[in-house]
Amino acid sequence: MIVAAGEALIDLVEDTQGRYQPCLGGSVFNYALAMGMQGVATAYLNPLSDDSFGERLGQRLLGANVVLAYPARSALPTALALVNIGADGGAHYAFHLQGVADSDTTAEALVDALPGRALILHTGGLSLLPRHRDLYLPLMREARERGLLISIDANLRPVAAGLYLQAYRANVREALGLADLVKVSEEDLAHLGLEGDPLSVAMQLRADIGAQLLCLTCGAQGAHLVAQGCVLEQTTPAGLTVADTVGAGDCFYAGFLAYLHRLAPDAAGEFGTLPPALLGKALRHAVAAASLNVERVGCEPPTWWQTEETAAALGNSGAVATSTVFG
Repeated sequence: MIVAAGEALIDLVEDTQGRYQPCLGGSVFNYALAMGMQGVATAYLNPLSDDSFGERLGQRLLGANVVLAYPARSALPTALALVNIGADGGAHYAFHLQGVADSDTTAEALVDALPGRALILHTGGLSLLPRHRDLYLPLMREARERGLLISIDANLRPVAAGLYLQAYRANVREALGLADLVKVSEEDLAHLGLEGDPLSVAMQLRADIGAQLLCLTCGAQGAHLVAQGCVLEQTTPAGLTVADTVGAGDCFYAGFLAYLHRLAPDAAGEFGTLPPALLGKALRHAVAAASLNVERVGCEPPTWWQTEETAAALGNSGAVATSTVFG
């Protein structure tokens, strides 16, 4: 089972008329939802609000067969994010995160709620803000002690850190140091203050933190996977009609780990040793999942079979390339 710990919120997405449409969201919520849609046993660890938004979030997860692991609802409201869509379809965020349900807990309570059959603990996004340091870092350390793999999608949101950007960077770097599986975007590397060619920087970051695998997403250009001894690249499908990019990275990373979890279940703990051919198929599946999502408004993750159909077309394009780059 994959366990997702972190934010569940409502994205208020601006439409072309300047009105805001409420969409279920939050990086970790999106990831849990996308994993469930990929047919992987998944649990969401944090409390949800007892307000109407919390009810909608819970029903959406349950509809994707995601287990709600926390024993009780919170009386605090659901967090909100204002999402403005740029001319290129990119999303720009402003957050309302004080006194909200998903952080109405303690590290000890989250540890207690961990399902006994958990294999991977995933977190990231707003959970890596300095204000949550005492919540998620102890959870990650305890999960590692129990033998779980740690998965992190950095997904930095500097606007949510305000004046505390340096503390934010430091907290993200500390969390990444606990991770076995990592996803970063080109923007994440820049927000972390890591300058230079993004792929070279990503390779060095993986080596520095000792992660088994690191995914680097490059927007419309596709993605790279950095493993020990090799780099894989996958381009995006031609002719995509982008509605918006909300949840694209979450669907990408869920697609990637879902493929590994389903196709190499006996490799848990040793994903870094998988052959490049299998890792390349996982990367292709990930790009296919993200590509299907960006053609939809908000985060609407595809199913496993929808993703596999798109991935098959990508496979015929011969877009996956493997090159040995370091020992």
